[in-house]
Amino acid sequence: MLREEARQKAKELVSKMTLEEAASQLRYDAPAIDRLGIPEYNWWNECLHGVARAGTATMFPQAIGLGATFDKELMTEIGDVISTEARAKYNESSKNGDRDIYKGLTFWTPNVNLFRDPRWGRGQETYGEDPTLISELAVPFIKALQGEYDEDHYMKIAACAKHFAVHSGPEDMRHFFDAKASMKDMWETYLPQFEACVKDAKVESVMGAYNRTNGEPCNAHKYLMKDVLRDKWGFEGHYVSDCWAIRDFHENHKVTSSPEESVKLALEMGCDLNCGCTYQKIMNAYEQGLVSEELIRNAAVNLFTTRYMLGMFDKTEYDDIPYSVVECKEHLAVARRATEESIVLLKNDGILPLDRSKVKTIGVIGPNADSIAALKGNYYGTSSRYTTILRGIQDECGDDIRVLYSEGCDICMNKPDPLSRENHRISEALTVANNSDLVVLCIGLNETLEGEEGDQGNQYASGDKKDLEFPEPQRLLIREIEKTGKPFIVCILAGSAMSMLDFCDEASAIFQMWYPGPQGGSVLADMLFGKVSPSGKLPVTFYKDLEDFPEFTDYSMKGKTYRFNEKKPMYPFGYGLTYGDTKVESATILSVGDFDSFKKKGLELEVIISNASTHETEDVLQVYVKVESPYEVRNPKLVAFERVKFKGNEIKKMKIDIPWKAFTTIDDEGNIDYNGRNADIYVGFNGPDPRSFMLTGKKNVSIIV
Repeated sequence: MLREEARQKAKELVSKMTLEEAASQLRYDAPAIDRLGIPEYNWWNECLHGVARAGTATMFPQAIGLGATFDKELMTEIGDVISTEARAKYNESSKNGDRDIYKGLTFWTPNVNLFRDPRWGRGQETYGEDPTLISELAVPFIKALQGEYDEDHYMKIAACAKHFAVHSGPEDMRHFFDAKASMKDMWETYLPQFEACVKDAKVESVMGAYNRTNGEPCNAHKYLMKDVLRDKWGFEGHYVSDCWAIRDFHENHKVTSSPEESVKLALEMGCDLNCGCTYQKIMNAYEQGLVSEELIRNAAVNLFTTRYMLGMFDKTEYDDIPYSVVECKEHLAVARRATEESIVLLKNDGILPLDRSKVKTIGVIGPNADSIAALKGNYYGTSSRYTTILRGIQDECGDDIRVLYSEGCDICMNKPDPLSRENHRISEALTVANNSDLVVLCIGLNETLEGEEGDQGNQYASGDKKDLEFPEPQRLLIREIEKTGKPFIVCILAGSAMSMLDFCDEASAIFQMWYPGPQGGSVLADMLFGKVSPSGKLPVTFYKDLEDFPEFTDYSMKGKTYRFNEKKPMYPFGYGLTYGDTKVESATILSVGDFDSFKKKGLELEVIISNASTHETEDVLQVYVKVESPYEVRNPKLVAFERVKFKGNEIKKMKIDIPWKAFTTIDDEGNIDYNGRNADIYVGFNGPDPRSFMLTGKKNVSIIV
């Protein structure tokens, strides 16, 4: 259904409501209005990497793992799977009269904030640290979630871009923190992905962040919500507060002195829907003369426009989607491919893929070896089957290869004597290692150690990491395994960058697995034995440590992410190995044209690429640009990428488009500057940074334009 028709229907319906009834609909837990045939509706639903918190559903790798796929087409498939299962669940819930939380069609996904600091616990919910990567993955995902709606088709589900706009921790300060960002940083780093979601994907809703940005709370921010979102970008959907964030106006930010004043501020700035309790005071604010009837009814019209576009009061083409699609074979196949593409091989001294004829016993050791929690991340649904790393290796090895196991240690310090060998079963781990030909060491975190503020109520309840180190019990385990002299392969399950100084030189191979989803162990086993080639790329920079790193509360981009980093990283953004031997042979500009043509179409590259090995593999072709301009930042920026499949010993020719914006910069006032002169284009299967060259021995092909 087109928005114009839906909006007209919404106006007619809202006009029949009393003012108190209209006000009640601005709460996330909107009550029924029986006399108008309006059922109760709870707006809160989640689908970060699969339908979440609503029982069984196909679960994908955590969002940061999806970022590591660098696969735009895959994001379309994932979005379609999720929206199909969401509709199936909604259909059943509606039949049963269940309209409680996590049962609706409005999903507060995706999180398109920029992962600017590796300590941020919710960084795992994002697609990484680069605006182009986030945009290119979020747009097809949102389009697939919402479906192709027009005059003959309803919206499939409603997506939400969050958290608008300058937000990435600290979690324990979010209710009163003021994130200060320059206009250059705003328009160069923090806003582009939101602009893409609004203008290119037509995202139906936007959620404000808890914090303030440059003094104004993000759920009542004149510049962001009115000047940028509505006026500059032409956003037509509805705006929703993060949960209980409007209450922060008077309780924590102290920009108002009462709930009624907070209602006034939020409504005037265009916050239509309140996740929380403050909008229960709307009628109080009206009676005090703080808000007008027009403000209340306009917000209600925005919300019912969405509900009409979703077909909540009509028969839709989605009503007959059966529950049998949930976790069906086809959906699980998409999830498996996502896991395969998400895992990043950081190091391989030649040990991989393993030769079955030369391995008799494998020791699987570590707190994440048989951990279901480490497969999930946060904001997840329920899988009907989980395959941990231990189970995956056992299944793959069968009766041919003996698999020994030891948990080795607890995942963190949660016992009276954290270094006790008895407590952490170090002795057993050493026995397993000494009786094995090689060790698969499974370490990392889970959602109890990084996540949202207050998650799980543990000692890391802030949600953020204090540093990049593995918990001390795991560091002790690593050191002891190294002493055995046995070759070991490290598998890291975590949603963020960790320091690898303890083992980067000694390990034979290192996998960054993120939170890989329920098939993670099976996929890892396939990779160990060469059935699948790793092909993921790092969507964030892995730093050696935090020495001289800016304060967590500093939102200036100086020194953060690959674009502004001044130090040699441990592993750089865009980096990842395969079992193939991929290379860019040449890159040629096909055409540029005059300025008007260039601004409309950008330019096109013809690239000759090859795989010189016998291994079938996938890899990600990446294009970076650095403009000669006084406003250019320190390092080249990612401007385009394409995932490529190779057969053994294959040479391919492909074309890749570079948008004209790739050759612009942002001035100090936040404006797009077109006055750059020359630009350097870099094309390769990793970034053009010196560290990538050191690790791979392969330079990017460069072109001056």
